[in-house]
Amino acid sequence: MTYHAKSDFMRVMMERGFLADCTDYQGLDEALVKGILPGYIGFDATAKSLHVGSLIQIMMLRWLQKCGGKPIVLMGGGTTKVGDPSFRADERPLLSPAQIDDNIAGIRRVFSSYVTFGEGANDALMLNNAEWLDQLNYLDFLRDIGRHFSINRMLSFESVKSRLDREQSLSFLEFNYMILQAYDFLELNRRYGCLLQMGGSDQWGNIVNGIDLTRRVLDNQIFGLTSPLLTTSDGKKMGKSLNGAIWLNADMLSPYEFWQFWRNTTDADVGRFLKLYTELPVDECDRLGQLQGSDINAAKVILANEVTTLCHGAEAAAAAEATARDVFEKGGTGDDLPTFTVTADELADGVSVSSLFVKSGLAKSGKDAKRLITEGGARLNDEAVVEGQMITAADLAQPIKLTAGRKRHALIVLG
Repeated sequence: MTYHAKSDFMRVMMERGFLADCTDYQGLDEALVKGILPGYIGFDATAKSLHVGSLIQIMMLRWLQKCGGKPIVLMGGGTTKVGDPSFRADERPLLSPAQIDDNIAGIRRVFSSYVTFGEGANDALMLNNAEWLDQLNYLDFLRDIGRHFSINRMLSFESVKSRLDREQSLSFLEFNYMILQAYDFLELNRRYGCLLQMGGSDQWGNIVNGIDLTRRVLDNQIFGLTSPLLTTSDGKKMGKSLNGAIWLNADMLSPYEFWQFWRNTTDADVGRFLKLYTELPVDECDRLGQLQGSDINAAKVILANEVTTLCHGAEAAAAAEATARDVFEKGGTGDDLPTFTVTADELADGVSVSSLFVKSGLAKSGKDAKRLITEGGARLNDEAVVEGQMITAADLAQPIKLTAGRKRHALIVLG
């Protein structure tokens, strides 16, 4: 639909490609113009860090604050105990309360880079839904909340329907998830005056449930807004690489590897990613995204620097760019490459170079490493690796650089 936004936030969402759908474009837009609007996104604590698949939602919270709204980061300390079944083929493994708390502590660190927390009217809040979910009395909850949910309607949501159509099990525990998430919106509206829930388009059904429940119980009008589920231009899910998830926490993925992920963006994605993941003006994003040939590489460096600066700081971005220049232009090793340690005991009888490629994650298996070496894609200190080549303690008097293909590197050091 064509809608001309009055509020800065809705204009940003539309112009930069954040908006997939909204429950009431005009109503939300008018509420945003009236004053400071609190809006939330929920994040389940299934790992110690979020990865770049969550970055579009984090940027939405950042823009909400920059445009005068109040972002609420809701940690799913309660809902993580159930697990979101949305578009999954199987049930999530259940985590203990201690694991969940540990994960929340890890996730908490990344948000201070994107939003400002504090006591002011426009300052962000970080809440944990265990605050109210852990206190629920099951019978009271069934009577007061459960009666508002239609099983027929819940079965019609795509996230549930896709599991049932494939005849894959959906446990009663998971089925409760959408009721709990709807209840989160109700409680946030009641306690904090929250008027907006945002999320990926796979959360549409859960968001609509929360809006309907809040209207039924409190007779309040609230809103939902979703972002598109992002894939790269070659169809891959955003947030993953050949080596696994692209984590946002520096202790789980080095700023250099994070920077390199963005530097390796496919040409066709550069303009779109600049609009979503940086704050460069839209016209500049479009200009950079339209560059061709070798010129697009300069745009990729800008993308990598801008995104890394937001997540890890300007110094980390500058260091990553310098390392990349050192590695790719000068053939050096660079200080910020992913580094792996080999002990003297491991080197007692020597260690094969192929096993180091596996240890460093540059090869998935010994067979993969052997193929890489045979095809000439493996190098050690920029020299081709010979099949069966061994490394001794003497070879590690200085760190050695392993290279797989043209863009993937790691350092091996003696520990």
